[in-house]
Amino acid sequence: MAHHIDTTSAKTAYGRFSRRLKAFAIDWIIIMLLLVMALFVAVSTDSDRVGRVLGFTFVVVWLLYEPLLVRLTGSTVGHYISNLRVVDDRTHGNVSFLKAVARLVIKSLLGIYSFITMGTTSRHQAVHDLLTRSTVQIRDQSKARDFEYVVENTKLLSRTMPSRLRRLAAILCYLFATFVFYTVLISVLASNVCISSGRCSSTENAIIEVGALILFGASALFIIQGWRGRLYGCRAGAAN
Repeated sequence: MAHHIDTTSAKTAYGRFSRRLKAFAIDWIIIMLLLVMALFVAVSTDSDRVGRVLGFTFVVVWLLYEPLLVRLTGSTVGHYISNLRVVDDRTHGNVSFLKAVARLVIKSLLGIYSFITMGTTSRHQAVHDLLTRSTVQIRDQSKARDFEYVVENTKLLSRTMPSRLRRLAAILCYLFATFVFYTVLISVLASNVCISSGRCSSTENAIIEVGALILFGASALFIIQGWRGRLYGCRAGAAN
């Protein structure tokens, strides 16, 4: 049975990817509802001027929604419902508006790839967290259940861990081998016409798409496991 954090001796609790994904989904639904409402009003009024005003207003709200709320309250609506808040490493309070904007820009550019580093950092940080020196923490630890958070992973700082350079080299070797395997597999399963000209059948397209998903999943797994010192040939030693 899940239990709550003991707040009398609790360490800082960082939100898991599942909590952050929930927060994103809630915020996305809110934005979509605002868009539907704006379109409904624009169509109902049948006025170009009202439509332009609503369009401009929606874009401004969409762009400022996350940065403004994160700066003022530490959370978007999705974050708050998911019991999360964004914390500045330096001040241990809310991040500045510029940092909040930077987080949004980086996250938008990298997409899902920004979250891969959550499995490789001691404080479960995504790329946009690392670059803006911030973390996403549990807002109210008394309401958090054990599957919703992680604490700092001190094993990544252990002396038994292989050096960063060695772990990086191992990860690159695994990624290269995975890409070679994917390339060979596609060359065997897809026709020469599909590979050379891009004219592929529906079956070949499905094979390529599924293969790409497997390649992405395997790459993410190797990056995470490699940085944790769990890949064969580059494993962390046993603690004394």
